[in-house]
Amino acid sequence: MNDAVPASEYDVVVVGGGGAGLAAASAAARLGRRVVLLEKNPELGGSTAWSVGSVSATCTPHQIAQGIKDTPQHHWEDLKRFSGELAPRDNSALARVLTENAPEMFRWLLSTGLEFVGPFPEPPHRQPRMHNVLPNSKAFPYLLGRHCRKLGVDIRLNTRAYRLIADSGRIIGVAATLLDGRRCDFIARGGVVLAGGDFSASREMKAKYASEEVAGVDAVNPTSTGDGIRMALEHGAVVVNGDHLRGPIMRFVPPQRPKLIQRLPPLRWLTRAMRWSFDYLPAWLLRPFLMSFLTTALAPSHDLFRHGAILVDTEGLRFADEHNQPDRAAAKRRAGMAFIVFDNLVAERFSTWPNFISTAPAVGYAYLDDYRRTRRDIFHRSGTLAGLAARMEVPRESFETTVADYNEGKAAHGASERGARPPVAVPPFFALGPAKAYIIFTNGGLKVTERLEVVNAAGAIIPGLYAAGSNGQGGMLLEGHGHHLGWAFVSGGIAGRQAALLQHN
Repeated sequence: MNDAVPASEYDVVVVGGGGAGLAAASAAARLGRRVVLLEKNPELGGSTAWSVGSVSATCTPHQIAQGIKDTPQHHWEDLKRFSGELAPRDNSALARVLTENAPEMFRWLLSTGLEFVGPFPEPPHRQPRMHNVLPNSKAFPYLLGRHCRKLGVDIRLNTRAYRLIADSGRIIGVAATLLDGRRCDFIARGGVVLAGGDFSASREMKAKYASEEVAGVDAVNPTSTGDGIRMALEHGAVVVNGDHLRGPIMRFVPPQRPKLIQRLPPLRWLTRAMRWSFDYLPAWLLRPFLMSFLTTALAPSHDLFRHGAILVDTEGLRFADEHNQPDRAAAKRRAGMAFIVFDNLVAERFSTWPNFISTAPAVGYAYLDDYRRTRRDIFHRSGTLAGLAARMEVPRESFETTVADYNEGKAAHGASERGARPPVAVPPFFALGPAKAYIIFTNGGLKVTERLEVVNAAGAIIPGLYAAGSNGQGGMLLEGHGHHLGWAFVSGGIAGRQAALLQHN
């Protein structure tokens, strides 16, 4: 077998098959260009397919149908409220690019067959702007991939880009390895678009830009290794706000078998029926369906700890001050795993509003009984502590000692004293877990212009190179739901158009 295959030539080369890459490939192909998209995984989707599936935008058909008067200017102003005291670090110019282009971007998504429900409120947005995709986030790669193929985009799966190819300082292509290990160069007559996702799964990059403390924490998406960013750095690019990330955050481990809502295909009749149901059916009819989602994908509320729940690790030991960054403490335990343990008093409290176990904005709230019904794999109950330890599969003796020490107000193994919190003393006893500490995403992205051209430390453009999505985040913090996906699609569209036009300038 040869070590290399002959080089292939295209107008535009896109690296990454998530939302940003698919948007870039579509934009370039709609201009009549010959486009190749390189995706290292066996399926399209990237972190877009791992997301909740929210897109925040103004002036959408959904807003108009509800009589909501909104503007991109107001959206831009509200983004600053999400950033709070970190607002001075945000890239205000790129935030304006996002909000001004979001209405057109959303209509493009609709044109590909995607269906959304909403808009839903999310303060401090002054108007409802959050739209949730149906039936799940995998609809994005499914329908956008089909859309790109219809446009003639050459989608290469199992193709890992590892190096940019330069000629006299200009980026002219990408070197990649194929599934069989052979190397192939993909040459771009126009531009190269990097849309390879963040570096939440790169231990080296997290240590360099964030901290050693978070370097070993697993990512929600284990393939987010920052390949696009790394390749650009080799040509003088720089990362902005690399220390800003979301996590460590505890999430309940996913079920071994995906839930029904995760397996539903985005068929037109199904998504339209679902949208009709959201619009017209009473909430109590929809609730069992929504709970399947809420108990699968989301994090436990820290209010559990305020009312008396404790954290124990897989050895049955309490290890944290539950009021002081318990997620970070959990990340340091074996495999980042922990259980949330509580008694019947807490269980009764978290069975009704306003005390919920987990929530998704504008979607719903999950209580303890919802976890009992939909997540029996992480729901544990027993009349005794010994029985609960057996169900959790943790050492009985150390677990019983841990609870006894907590009840007596003792601090041990890095855990704080009980203080004013109630003891874990009223049977039956409960545990939820394991929950695992994850890095959800990193916000560090390449420094780019408003046309998504990658620039070096001096601000000079690196010719032929564009970046989108997390690769081209340019210092934006993108707080609030629906902004990361919104930026992926907006920036991908702009970068793809610019890369397609480059050969004619």
